[in-house]
Amino acid sequence: MDRHDLDQPVLHQPDPGLRILSLATGVVLALLLVLFPRVAMDRWGGADPLAAGVLLWAMGAGFASGLSLVPRQRVLRGLLSSEACLLALVLSLLQIASH
Repeated sequence: MDRHDLDQPVLHQPDPGLRILSLATGVVLALLLVLFPRVAMDRWGGADPLAAGVLLWAMGAGFASGLSLVPRQRVLRGLLSSEACLLALVLSLLQIASH
C-alpha cells in the first residue's frame, strides 16, 4: 500500500449517518405509500402519477443508498444515491404541495 493512499479520504464511501437517514426515508415513504395512498392523489381524488413516481424514486434511492447497494453504472449510481433521495423527496413535496 502506498503512503499516499492513506492520506486521501475514500470518496466513494457514503457517510454512515447519511446512509441511516436515507434508509429511514425509504422506510417512511414505503409505509406512507402503503398506509396513506391518498398522498399520491390530486385534490379531486384522481391519481397523480408524477407525485407517485417521484415518491417511488425517493423510496428506491433511500433503500439503495441506505443498504449500500451501489450499481456499477454511473447514471444508476447517481439516481440511487443519498443526494438523489433528497432531491426526489423535495420534488415530491413540491408536487404534493401544488395539489
